[in-house]
Amino acid sequence: MRLSELKTGEHGIIVKVTGHGGFRKRVVEMGFIKGKKVTVLLNAPLHDPVKYQIMGYEVSLRHSEADKIEVISEDEAKALNLRSSINASTPEFANLNANSSSDTDKLLESVADKQRHTINIALVGNPNCGKTSFFNFASGAHERVGNYSGVTVDAKVGHASFEGYEFEIVDLPGTYSLSAYSPEELYVRKQIIDQTPDVIVNVIDTSNLERNLYLTTQLIDMHVRMVCALNMFDESMQRGDHVDYDKLGELFGVTMVPTIFTTGKGVDELFRAIIKTYEGTEDTDPHFRHIHINHGHEIENGILEIQEHLKQEENLRARYSTRYLAIKLLEHDKDVEDYIKTLPDAQEIFEHRDMAAQRVKEETGDDSETAIMDAKYGFIHGALKEAEYLTGSKKNTYQMTHFLDRIITNKYVGFPIFFFMLFIMFSVTFIVGQYPMDWIEQGVSLLGELVSGNMPEGPLKDMLIDGILGGVGAVIVFLPQILILYFFISFMEDSGYMSRAAFIMDKLMHKMGLHGKSFIPLIMGFGCNVPAVMATRTIESRRSRIITMLILPFMSCSARLPIYIMITGSFFALKYRSLVLMLLYAIGVMMAVAMSRLFSRTVFKGEDTPFVMELPPYRFPTWKAMGRHTWEKGKQYLKKMGGIILVASIIVWALGYFPHNDQLTARQQQEQSFIGKIGKTIEPVFMPQGFDWKLDVGLLAGIGAKEIVASTMGVLYSDNDSFGDDNSYNDHGGKYEILHKQLVTDIAKLHNIQPARAESVATLTAFCFLLFVLLYFPCIATIAAIKGETGSWKWAIFTAVYTTGLAWIVSAAVFQIGKLFL
Repeated sequence: MRLSELKTGEHGIIVKVTGHGGFRKRVVEMGFIKGKKVTVLLNAPLHDPVKYQIMGYEVSLRHSEADKIEVISEDEAKALNLRSSINASTPEFANLNANSSSDTDKLLESVADKQRHTINIALVGNPNCGKTSFFNFASGAHERVGNYSGVTVDAKVGHASFEGYEFEIVDLPGTYSLSAYSPEELYVRKQIIDQTPDVIVNVIDTSNLERNLYLTTQLIDMHVRMVCALNMFDESMQRGDHVDYDKLGELFGVTMVPTIFTTGKGVDELFRAIIKTYEGTEDTDPHFRHIHINHGHEIENGILEIQEHLKQEENLRARYSTRYLAIKLLEHDKDVEDYIKTLPDAQEIFEHRDMAAQRVKEETGDDSETAIMDAKYGFIHGALKEAEYLTGSKKNTYQMTHFLDRIITNKYVGFPIFFFMLFIMFSVTFIVGQYPMDWIEQGVSLLGELVSGNMPEGPLKDMLIDGILGGVGAVIVFLPQILILYFFISFMEDSGYMSRAAFIMDKLMHKMGLHGKSFIPLIMGFGCNVPAVMATRTIESRRSRIITMLILPFMSCSARLPIYIMITGSFFALKYRSLVLMLLYAIGVMMAVAMSRLFSRTVFKGEDTPFVMELPPYRFPTWKAMGRHTWEKGKQYLKKMGGIILVASIIVWALGYFPHNDQLTARQQQEQSFIGKIGKTIEPVFMPQGFDWKLDVGLLAGIGAKEIVASTMGVLYSDNDSFGDDNSYNDHGGKYEILHKQLVTDIAKLHNIQPARAESVATLTAFCFLLFVLLYFPCIATIAAIKGETGSWKWAIFTAVYTTGLAWIVSAAVFQIGKLFL
């Protein structure tokens, strides 16, 4: 718990002091040392500050400062003692008598000592630097080795033990800097500030030392406790590089440990360095000191002037280094500017910032942000020169990469290779994946028959079979395809090919207002929109990621195919069916392009992040890594989609089931059910499209899953629910003719026209219905996936609303214009 949570008269043992370095040092100097007993004496009349007793004297702290001090209270210690009494691994707690005052103090000290030996670590580094390799090696967690910017989009938590210490490890997204330029940068920065890890492990790709050290300089500005892991050291040595990493560590004021995370070499030394940094070392050791990188006298003067104001804000100093905030202000960091605006003297702070920035411009000709970057790279260059850094030429680690790139990104064969890869991926997914899908469908069907044969008739039985089992089946039936798709994507990411695919497709995607990385999810959308939405996490630009998700529903997924087959088979001659199908797919692509350009110029107006993307060397991925990644994505799909789809399936079932009458046929039941009544109620809304209430009911049923549209319409028009099972033309029992005849009859009644004209109007209505199905509300699973990937219902609801509105407008326009020619 936090010291701020202790009540008057309570006491505890200090476990650790968090916060940035300057604040932590000041609090420790006041006597708040790990392992010391602290007692709350009294609160001020306004409950802030609070007076404490520690080390025989009294001192006051504000609540905001006390909130940065972690303690173990007597109640917490007793609760841990109770749990440990039945835990053989910690019997020492069980032998203490909690009713004795001396034993209570011993108990507090014992528990605090154990808690003090838990170190919270945050892994920070550039994409492709090997953070996740360390995470996997140290914690054994099921996380993957990524080779493509933006793969790790969430913070993954793992656990490790070493020499009596417990490590809570958080793998943060890869980022090149800590600016406010991308969501990943802001996320990493927020985690460091809000979660205040005990030690930052800055993972550095030694083969790209100069570029990677830029992030290190920004972490130094934040005044955090840090250890640097010089990873991929073997590749650097194979190339013949040389660097005095001990000297480099002295110059940066941090310990630098050579590591090879793929084999585990250097991990023990890294853990020891983390422990040493966490426990604290005298300032005489140059590897454990806080340095100030000199940015030039004008910038440094501006920093000092801004700091004078910031240091007056005590609450601010508990969370931030004032030097870091001053630097970010001079960089015109929007996120920091928004925070500073909340301070009482914000206007004076901005005046000092603007004056300093103007002086920098006059002196150097550059803006302050550029001058700060130049100063940091100047410091890095000088430090590397002093550390005798040299790049060798014994082995060109990129030789094979350069050879492969000459083929894979060639302007003549690059595209054929890329599309051949896609052809293999989708062929295996939808041909091989069909077998386990069929097995799952058969298993669900057999389970339904088992339930049907052993339960009495009634709503509960029907809900279990048609609602719950139907919902579960809709979730798991696509799992094989999702696993296969992600296995291929994992291979492309881990091998380094995914970034080449983005490189190849960027020019085309850029014309849509997107990046090349959007192409793979859009292509995947033709199979299933759900994994396609989940695949957008490979796009590090939040703007491009969201736009891609918003237009993905226009990619005709395989679930729409039964509807297309049913309508084209019923209303179009054989020679025109393929043409109509191709036209639908083409319209979907054209709408995606149009809406992407519209969104990029309106909703997401402004420049996107530049297309600066690392092309990592080719590496053959391990089967273990690909298997882990594939399984993790499968679990995420089941976890994210399962509950929502199940609930939606039950709701759709209930609307079609109640009020129920066993004496009615399936068609009559649908007509008099709630969903039938809703369809009739909203019939006027869809009159501009020429839809009657039966078509409306089909659209409503499709909210749960698009396959339901075909089976629902089959029931309403021909008392035949087999349409939903058709992935190819199948006119068994003349069902196409029956559906055609019934719809023509209904259209004649609806519009009060002669049967001869009703024939052509019905065909136009059928085509408009196909357009509506193509464009409107994606299935619940897709909406749930968008919510899961964006972290908000806002974009999920927006997608549902705008696609349905667009479908209404397009289908109505086509129908009204088409009628003029009939």
